Amino acid sequence: QVQLVESGGGLVQAGGSLRLSCVVSELASDFKSVGLSWFRRKPGQESELVAPIRRTGTIDYGAFVKARFTITRNDAQNTVYLQMHSLKPEATASYLCTELGTCYWGQGTQVTVSS
Repeated sequence: QVQLVESGGGLVQAGGSLRLSCVVSELASDFKSVGLSWFRRKPGQESELVAPIRRTGTIDYGAFVKARFTITRNDAQNTVYLQMHSLKPEATASYLCTELGTCYWGQGTQVTVSS
C-alpha cells in the first residue's frame, strides 16, 4: 500500500518560511510516473488544493498562493516539497500530500502561523 509521510510543519511567525516534505513509498510504479499534490485542511472546512505537480512536470497553484509557495520534487528521493514564504496567519492548516488520481493521502503536517 502506498504510504505518504509529511513533515516540516510547525509554528512560525507571520512573514516566516517553512519547507514541507512528503516522502512516498510502496508505490506500484516508478515515482517519476506519478503525480502528486499538496492540499491543506482547516478545521470545519473542506480540503483546499495548494499545488499539484503532475507526472508531466506541469505545476499549478491555488489562487491564494500568489507566488509565495513553490512545489518541487526529487525523484531520486521519492520526495515532493512545498516551500512556503511570507506566511500569513490564514495559512494555518494541516498540510497533506496525495498521489493524484488515487485515494492515498498522508496524515498531514500542521502549520501554524502566529500574528
